[in-house]
Formats: sequence, structure tokens, C-alpha cells
Amino acid sequence: MRHLPLSKPSPIAIVRSVRAALLTLPVALLTALPALAHHAMGGRPIATGYEGFMSGLAHPVIGLDHCAFVVASGLVAARRPWGVVVPVAFAIAALAGTGLHLQAVDLPLLEGTIALSVLAIGVLLAWPQPLKSGLGPTVALAIAAIVAGIFHGYAYGEAVVGVEVAPIAFYLSGFTLVQLAIALGARTLANRLTPENAMPLRYAGFAIAGIGAAYLASALGA
Repeated sequence: MRHLPLSKPSPIAIVRSVRAALLTLPVALLTALPALAHHAMGGRPIATGYEGFMSGLAHPVIGLDHCAFVVASGLVAARRPWGVVVPVAFAIAALAGTGLHLQAVDLPLLEGTIALSVLAIGVLLAWPQPLKSGLGPTVALAIAAIVAGIFHGYAYGEAVVGVEVAPIAFYLSGFTLVQLAIALGARTLANRLTPENAMPLRYAGFAIAGIGAAYLASALGA
């Protein structure tokens, strides 16, 4: 019996497959939104430094809107000489946002603003004309990241309201470390994989914008 040789997929077919996967990712994730919790302890109050640290590590990851923005902050920082300031500014601002929550300062339209920030940074990544890599645009991105970080950090603060000081300190350390690790890892990966071709970043932007749109629709419908 004669066996026909298997044909290798063309680069165009591979790119189309990746694009299709990225574009359908938000739809698949949207179906899982009700199951995503914003508290690693399952609603139980944080009692120890270990629990605080582990909850801090988990919170930006199990919150899909937060995780999407953290990844995007690293991607928009790619191929920029001073791009590292964008995710660093976001992480520091998130600490300030948590502090505002613990001080009982009210931030209006919290969930909608967080969702809008994810949508906006996704659109920025997906835009056909990428933002210039000079110092001015990078500073503008850092300022936008600070504003977004305050709102995302404010949401993180909900998990430690009424918790003792020591677990809060570990919680802050945990979510700061994991955000920087994810964002800087995304930046490094993007720099290595897309030194010239911006299309993979655009596809990622479409997916992130889809996640933001899904959360924004949920916030507006609440």
C-alpha cells in the first residue's frame, strides 16, 4: 500500500491558525467569567503572612482582567529602550491603589474603569500604526499605566480589608512580584520573538481587547 507524504503546513497557514486561536480566546474565556474568583483564599480572610503572600501571588493571575492588563503592560513596553518603566509604574501605582482602598477612599466606576483600561491597552497593541518608541510616548504610556494601576490596585485591596498589618505587607509583596515577573517576562519574550514583525503583538492586542470588551459589557450590564 502506497503512503502519501505528509505535507508541511505553510507559514501563512500557521499564522492564520495562531490568529484564529487568539481571536477566539476572549469568547472562550468569557464563558469562564462566572467561575473566576478574585480571592485566592476562596473568600476566607487572610490570617498569616504565608496566606497573604500566596494570595498576593494569585490575585493578579486568577483575575483575568488584571492578568490581561499585566501581560499587555509588558507587551507595550517591548522594543522600547525605556519601556521597562511602563510595567514598573503600573506595579507601584497598584500599591498606591491598594492603600487608597485600605484608607476607605472611594473610587467610582471601579469595574468599568478596569475593563476599559484592558480594552484600551488591547486596542493600542492591535492598532496598525504602533506608537513611536521615543521617550515622550514611553512617558505617556507610563502615566496611563499609573492611572490604570491605581484602579487595579484598588480592586486588589478588597482581599485585605480588615486584615492585620503583617499579612497585608506579604500580600503587597506577592502581587507586586508576580506582576513584575509576568510583565517583564512578556516584554522579554516579545523582544526576542518579534524584533521586527509586529503582527504577533497585534494578534495579542486583539485578544486582550476582546477580554476588556467582555468585562466592560459585564460591568455595564451589572
